Amino acid sequence: MNMTDEQDQLFARSRAITTGFCFDEQVVKVFPDMIARSVPGYAMVIPMIGMLARRYAQPDSRIYDLGCSLGAASLAMSQAVRASGTRIIAVDNSEAMVVRCRKNLSGKSAAVPIDIRLENMLETHIEKASVVVLNFTLQFLDLDARQALIDRISAGMFKGGVLILSEKICFEDELEQADQTSWHHDFKRAQGYSELEIAQKRNALEDVLRPETETSHFKRFQQAGLSRHHRWFQCFSFASYIAFK
Repeated sequence: MNMTDEQDQLFARSRAITTGFCFDEQVVKVFPDMIARSVPGYAMVIPMIGMLARRYAQPDSRIYDLGCSLGAASLAMSQAVRASGTRIIAVDNSEAMVVRCRKNLSGKSAAVPIDIRLENMLETHIEKASVVVLNFTLQFLDLDARQALIDRISAGMFKGGVLILSEKICFEDELEQADQTSWHHDFKRAQGYSELEIAQKRNALEDVLRPETETSHFKRFQQAGLSRHHRWFQCFSFASYIAFK
């Protein structure tokens, strides 16, 4: 956590949840701490996205980071990729996120330029793509919008390009779902979150973050023409996949 970042205490006090979770200025201030303490394995996923991008980025292509938040994945890719003529297009629809992202990445040394845009990913034009990243962002879209987005990504991707998708997933077996939820809550307790914080954040996210099963993601890949795919990371209910064009 940087000196300018704050500790996540947004749900430390009892309060009525009248609106769903949103990526406003309050969340942006604590986001690095929040995601590190809420998503097990996040600190490993970010540099591995950079490593995968380095392998699959093609010369004279575009790399998309859709839902870039504060730019962690974009920065990792910009420092790792060596393919000539590449550029990263980092998109987020939260103005607070984009302002902070630009500040975070300003002056950072990188081999690949990053174009940061305040934009809805559903309206982003995808073309000449060799790597597309959806790092814990698809889960916030309406279910009906997800297939169309993956279809557009696939259509705008070079042959041999990859989609890197990280998501919170759910499980078809009820007992496994209960176990995974319990383990995730244990992880949060180990990070210092109280029972109140765990319960209130879960309530705030209930109608905002809608996870799907791994099978649902795989069917979506196949329908979009991304027929080869692998899970390359999982910790409890958080998983990351790579799908090939």
